[in-house]
Formats: sequence, structure tokens, C-alpha cells
Amino acid sequence: MERKVLLTDLLKNVEVRTLTGDGDVAVNSVVTDSRKVSPGCLFVAVKGTQVDGHAFLTQAETGGAIGVVVENLPDALSPGLVYVVVPDSAVALGHIAAAFFDHPSEKLKLVGVTGTNGKTSVVTFLFQLFRNLGYRCGMISTVQNQIEEEVIPSTHTTPEAVVLQGLLARMVAAGCSYVFMEVSSHAVVQHRIEGLRFAAGIFTNITHDHLDFHGTFDHYIAAKKGFFDALPAGAYALVNADDRRGSVMVQNTKAEVHTYSIRSMADFRAKILASTFQGLQLLVNDRELWVRLIGAFNVSNLLAVYGIAVLLGEEEENVLTELSALTPPPGRFEVVRDEVADITAIVDYAHTPDALENVLSTISQIRNYNERVITVVGCGGNRDATKRPRMAAIAAKMSDRVIFTSDNSRNEEPEEIIRQMRAGVSAADYRKTSAFVDRKEAIRQAVSEAGKGDIILIAGKGHETYQEVRGQRFHFDDREEVREAFAVSR
Repeated sequence: MERKVLLTDLLKNVEVRTLTGDGDVAVNSVVTDSRKVSPGCLFVAVKGTQVDGHAFLTQAETGGAIGVVVENLPDALSPGLVYVVVPDSAVALGHIAAAFFDHPSEKLKLVGVTGTNGKTSVVTFLFQLFRNLGYRCGMISTVQNQIEEEVIPSTHTTPEAVVLQGLLARMVAAGCSYVFMEVSSHAVVQHRIEGLRFAAGIFTNITHDHLDFHGTFDHYIAAKKGFFDALPAGAYALVNADDRRGSVMVQNTKAEVHTYSIRSMADFRAKILASTFQGLQLLVNDRELWVRLIGAFNVSNLLAVYGIAVLLGEEEENVLTELSALTPPPGRFEVVRDEVADITAIVDYAHTPDALENVLSTISQIRNYNERVITVVGCGGNRDATKRPRMAAIAAKMSDRVIFTSDNSRNEEPEEIIRQMRAGVSAADYRKTSAFVDRKEAIRQAVSEAGKGDIILIAGKGHETYQEVRGQRFHFDDREEVREAFAVSR
């Protein structure tokens, strides 16, 4: 059924400077891409990183738009078009999209998770947990969006405002009580979460990433903090006390603040009693618990899940029981075994220095040191170049053997990315390294070098099923490649 909403109703929560034309016209869709304009739609001209929507007002009118939202009026006005002038089109878009879909975030409990690492895991664990507790749930994540059993492909960590509000509306229609979503720093800065009402926000951690977009680490921190600044009174803010910037995140929040930690006193705390490739034995708020997850980083993720569930009113005993049944999202410390050769491959999304160090530290804690750790790692093109030598240094220092290779090179030369990575390796560790530009060959080389009991870490892409080169995407899945390499090597 086609939805129609009066323009004046869409603008109720929008700061409007001027409105030229009839505000009582009916709007049947909201778009930001002039190529998607159809009769009866409202075109919102947003200034993006690549293009400015204000350059496409003529195309919007030709396509049948009944109105446009702009930051500045064009020199010549069309008599049949309604012009809405606002201070910031991206901010206005969030509120317009929310109103068009009848404010879906106010009809369920929306939990946002932000931080450099751990967002996908925490969101996935929350989705599993609350479904196991009997609730209908939705999930918006880097890996995939999901409404109960229905999986919807994900194109962005946090979708743009119209897509996001539409997804939430579908989740409301499906009877969801809870939705768990990743909140990226890009989404905060680009105002994609404007118009949303969050019941809770979680901060996992922050390390150097996305400096290609934010420019400086301070700007990156400010973007994450912006999410908590906007949380309403009555919401919960749960922050990782083990990250020294956790307290910074909630300096100006109106939400009720709580903390979690595996190293210090906090509202929600845990201690690792045993760590193996089969799982973890934990002490969570003085109660013992066995989980089928691996690594200290997952203990921190579980604490965030446990804490927010308790804050949202769930019984502690029920939450702890269900935590033991959780499974990791695809591509997060995902184990692929060659039982015949007794070789363990671990595929992980670790694409930042901190994430890579966490994964290698986890392997170090579990291994018996009679085996070797062989790491295959690359860095993405057209992204923060400062992390390349740091990641290479970490890989070389914490592995017995390192093979540098391509990630998503995008519009850069992979050889140059690898050269920048190797520049960070110390003279003492350099002998451990080699490079294969072809990622398939790098994985096969790692498997050919591995012996009985060895551990291969394939880092950087995790759940991704593609490689992006020169504007094109080719199918590539690290898990498929290592399984194939195992089969070929027998």
C-alpha cells in the first residue's frame, strides 16, 4: 500500500528557515538520489563526500518531485515546486524520514552500539540473546540486517536515514520489541541517526581508525561521543571502563551511565578462569559461566551484552543461562579446521592495529608454543594509511611467520600498500616476512608452510565475500579459500 504524508507533517520536527509553495501537498516517498525521483516524491538535497545534491534540482523536478529540501534557494524558482530551506539538509532528512515512516524507533526499544571494535559481535550477541529470551527482534549490522529469520543484505554499517527508518518500520510491522544496531562514526557525523530515539547506547572501545574520513583522532572521538550526547533522559549509556576514553564518551549525556570491565571495578565485571579453543570459563559478577566463545575481547563483548540486558529489565539468571548458548558472528574468530593435517585456521575481520593485536593475543593465550602461528594480513586501499606499518609491526612481532598480501586495494596499487606495511617491520622481525600480492596465493602459501598443530590467522576481511579492485567487486571469501587450500594440500 502506497504511503502518503502531508509535507507539513513531515516538517514538524525540522528547523525550517523558509517554505515557498504549498506545504499541504501529499508526499509518497522521500529520496536523496535524483536518479530515484518519481512523481510525488520529496527530494532532499544532501551535500555528500563525493557529490552535492543541490546540483541535481533540475533532474528532481523533471522526474516529478513535488518539492525539494535545500540549504540555499536556487537563483531561479519553478512555480510548480515547493522549496523548503533548512540549515542542514542531512539533519532535516533524518527527521523527515522518521516522520514519513511514523517514527518507528518510538514503537520499540532501540539499542545502539558504537566503538572501533566489537560492534558487530555485540549487536549479533544481543540479537541472539533477546530472541532466545522470547522476544521478536531486529538487527542492523555490518554483516547483515535481519528481521527475525529474514536476512536482508547490508551495504553500510549504518544505513542512510531513509533506508534505516524504512527498515525500522518493517521491524515494527513484524512485531519486533527490540532492535539492535551498529552506530558508525560516519553515521553520527553524516546525521544518519537523526530522528531516532534510542533506549540504550553501548561504547565498546576506540582506537585509530577511519582517519581518512575524520582527519584527526580527536575528530573521530568527537564523532563517537556525539552519539552519547544525543541520548535522551531515561535511556541507558553503558561504557567500557577498560578504555580510558569511556568516561569521555558520557561527559555530556542525559542518559543513565553504567560501566563494564574485565580489569577494574565496574557495575558489570568478569574474570577469565580458563581459556581454550573450545570456549571460556568465566566469573561474571561472582557467578561462574561457560561460554562457547574464544578470547578476552569476547569477554568484554559479553559483558556489554549482559549489562544492557540486565539494565533493560531481564533477570540476571536468565541472561547468564542464555549467554552460554551464544555463537560468534561470521568472520569473527571463525575457526576452520583441517582435522587430517591437524592445522587450525582462524578467519577474523581484524582490520585495525588494536583488533589485530587482540586476536593475536588471544591465540597467544591459548597456544602451547609447540606450534607456529602464521599470519596472513593486508590493509585496505583508500583508507587510513597510518595504520599500515603499525599492523605489519604487530603481525611480525606476535607471529612466527607473516605473509603480507592484498585486502581491498580499491584504487591504490596493492604493491605500494604492502611496501608501506613492511616499512613498519623491525630488522629483527623482517626475516619472518614475505609477500604475495594475490590473496589466494598468500593463503595457499600459508597452508603449504603449516605443519601439524600450527595455527594460521587470516586477518582483515572476515565475513566479507568480495575483493574490491579498481571500482569492481570480485567474489572472494577467506573461509572458502582456506578450505580449498586445505583440500589441495592433501
